[in-house]
Amino acid sequence: MNGQGDNKVILKVVIPAAGLGTRLFPATKEQPKEMLPIFYSTANGDMAVKPVVQVVFEQLYDAGLREFCYVVGRGKRGIEDHFTPDAHCIRTLEGMGKNGQASDLENFYEKLDTSTSMWVNQPEPKGFGNAVLMAQPFIQNESCLVHAGDSFIISKDMDYLKRLLAAFERFKADAAFLVLEIDNPKQYGIVEGNEVEPGIIKVKSVVEKPEKPKTHWAIMAMYVFRPVIFKALESTKPGKNGEIQLTDAIQKLVEDGLKVYAVKLDKSYAHLDIGSPERYWEALDLSHQQFCRSSKI
Repeated sequence: MNGQGDNKVILKVVIPAAGLGTRLFPATKEQPKEMLPIFYSTANGDMAVKPVVQVVFEQLYDAGLREFCYVVGRGKRGIEDHFTPDAHCIRTLEGMGKNGQASDLENFYEKLDTSTSMWVNQPEPKGFGNAVLMAQPFIQNESCLVHAGDSFIISKDMDYLKRLLAAFERFKADAAFLVLEIDNPKQYGIVEGNEVEPGIIKVKSVVEKPEKPKTHWAIMAMYVFRPVIFKALESTKPGKNGEIQLTDAIQKLVEDGLKVYAVKLDKSYAHLDIGSPERYWEALDLSHQQFCRSSKI
């Protein structure tokens, strides 16, 4: 997946970014949590900061994906504004002698100009599953990739995405997603199932944030779906906090006898998740470590 033509399975991406981010208040009171910054290395090796959702977009763009639907929350236009090219800003940076930052921003804008972006507003915070459902007019009857806007996985060549798409196609799955073994998995969707081959689980059940997790295999927020997921979401009732959970809709697929698979990641993958202050702190530390490795500090 090094170019646009390499991916034959999925063309469209849904990036839900509409959560209130209350666990990160007051920093997220007026800005989406997906706009919180992490460290990264510019092309010339300098340290800079970049919003998490931009990192997600650029990773997927570099993997060959070009059609994106962002589901954003009411009254928080920060993401859409950031994803609107601003030539004046580039000229201002160049005039200040900040050529590295200008070049990096210009590269981001070139990616935006050569991709398609659709913006959907979620008027009320009805959950991750509802955000995905709102993207149905964009997806139509195609398969799609769903990637949370507040987390991502550090990887040089996106091999985990290649593995996910390969499993989705090879097993003719209706849903497939990534899982990682977590020491304290209570804040994640948890998977049970049978390992049908090394690294691939045929899913028997998924539960959102269980009090007593039956396994330590936690869902990482990257999924691939056939259009049947939208029917499952339409019939999914609100769960905890009155929100429609994507995990509950996936469980409906399992109960209906459809094919659901999980692709294991091992501990060599660094997962960055900014869903809570503790996890944001870890994400900053991990992204700083990544910068130091790439810069050979």
